[in-house]
Amino acid sequence: MIKLTPRRQILLLGCFLLLANRAQAASRFEIVVPPAAHRVPVTGRAYVILSRVPASDLRNAFGSPDQQDPFFGQDMVGVAAGDVTVIGAASAGYPLNSLRDLPVGDYFVQAFVNVYTRFPRADGHILWAHMDQWEGQQLNTSPGNLYSDVRRVHLDPARGYSVRLEVSHLIPPVQIPPDTQWVKHIRLQSRLLTRFWGVPIYIGATILLPAGYNQHPRQHYPVIYEQGHFTLDPPLSMRMRPGAQDWQQEAYHTFQAWSGPRFPRMIAVTFQHPTPYYDDSYAVNSANNGPYGDALMQELIPYIETHFRIIRQPWARVLTGGSTGGWESLALQLYHPEFFGGTFTGYPDPIDFHHYQLVNIYRDKNAFTPPVSPVDRERPFTRDDQGQVQETERQMSQLEAALGSHGRSGQQLDAWMSVFAPAGQDGYPQPLWNLHTGAIDPSVAASMRDHGYDLEAYLAKNWTRIGPQLTGKIFLWVGDMDSYYLNLAVYDLDAFFRNHPEARAQFTYGRPEKGHGWTPWTEPQLIRMMAQHVAKSCPPGTDLRGWYEP
Repeated sequence: MIKLTPRRQILLLGCFLLLANRAQAASRFEIVVPPAAHRVPVTGRAYVILSRVPASDLRNAFGSPDQQDPFFGQDMVGVAAGDVTVIGAASAGYPLNSLRDLPVGDYFVQAFVNVYTRFPRADGHILWAHMDQWEGQQLNTSPGNLYSDVRRVHLDPARGYSVRLEVSHLIPPVQIPPDTQWVKHIRLQSRLLTRFWGVPIYIGATILLPAGYNQHPRQHYPVIYEQGHFTLDPPLSMRMRPGAQDWQQEAYHTFQAWSGPRFPRMIAVTFQHPTPYYDDSYAVNSANNGPYGDALMQELIPYIETHFRIIRQPWARVLTGGSTGGWESLALQLYHPEFFGGTFTGYPDPIDFHHYQLVNIYRDKNAFTPPVSPVDRERPFTRDDQGQVQETERQMSQLEAALGSHGRSGQQLDAWMSVFAPAGQDGYPQPLWNLHTGAIDPSVAASMRDHGYDLEAYLAKNWTRIGPQLTGKIFLWVGDMDSYYLNLAVYDLDAFFRNHPEARAQFTYGRPEKGHGWTPWTEPQLIRMMAQHVAKSCPPGTDLRGWYEP
């Protein structure tokens, strides 16, 4: 037996560690943008997606919380065409933390690049983020983004590897559906948002017209402003078949009612207002997104109501929406009670930040774990209709950290921060919690409340001023097993309104096992309810003929 001195033992151990580190450092993907695909330097984020299952394209589910295939991301800053961006062991990943965690085996791999735009903002900050191309911040389908062919490779992290992938394919432009006799599309440059972001910013709308609109050129109609995620589909769930001009099966019965006899004649509108952070601005002004609320209220809505025959009175304007659109529809009604005549709001995003899903942002120290558990517990982010946890706050935070730094993931937590949180010293959204540790920043929580984004806190603070204008205008519903635990904040708001019975707010709950998206009425029933509400709210003597029959 050869005996080693302590000094030689230390040296030998150091050599083993050095060799191990070198082997691990050799595990990398080299992402290259060829000059033919993008001639100017690229600032953005590069990804590599891996799958055990053969596929011609791995981007379909990429970037969603349902992501099953592991991926890893790395920022690119001014990378010239032909130069290499390395995705290695230090790059953020999901659901694996690092390339070191990748099991040995055969994989199908694809590279993808989300290209950013330079924004010289009016506040003096120069930011880089993804400019929406009218696809709704869907980075895997956004025009101008780049991707590679899928390759089959054998990967062994213990031995190291280097795989070169060229992102030589460019995603083509979005095809906006053509106008029809029923559906019209609007897209206009916002003066207010262009000034804030320093580049042209566009907002738009899709208009659904009632039966007889063209045959009765002097008739004016009430309007339903439906809120929700970016879509080019018509309002009220009346989606078109891809590439066709007829309705999808689930929308057909709604359209039959809409176009049939003895149905309320109203105009329905959905907004398009994607931001550089998300597919939707939440229809309010914010430090990070800019004056989207003003752009909608001062530019888009006046344009719509000028170019279409809408009754331009508060009683004739109703709001609706669910989830993100639920928060928006309620916020617009509270912020502008003199302008809108009522909101029909379903399963809204957190409207009381004591229940920011399951997190109390004012009390809790950490978003990932409950404060009172004697052992480490993971706080859920989503569940199914029977309560089975599907994803945790830690996992969702990891996904967003892998998708983008500085709040640029395009996902839900970062979206809320872009709306609710203050801007940080670097100009990007200041996070409510650290996406890696879950530690909550109480100064951000206080700022979110003080700037009116906690809607119950806003109500309590401004009740004397706005309460009398909300009488009979609030209708909310949610399932008791909401997938994102959004029912908890609705209970909080319900308790507030029980202390103010003069508001006559109405809350409807679905049980048992009613999850996210549950609505107690069919679409035609909901439209009839909104029309009936408008008819009851109009001034005495108003002629309802031409749009409403009791």
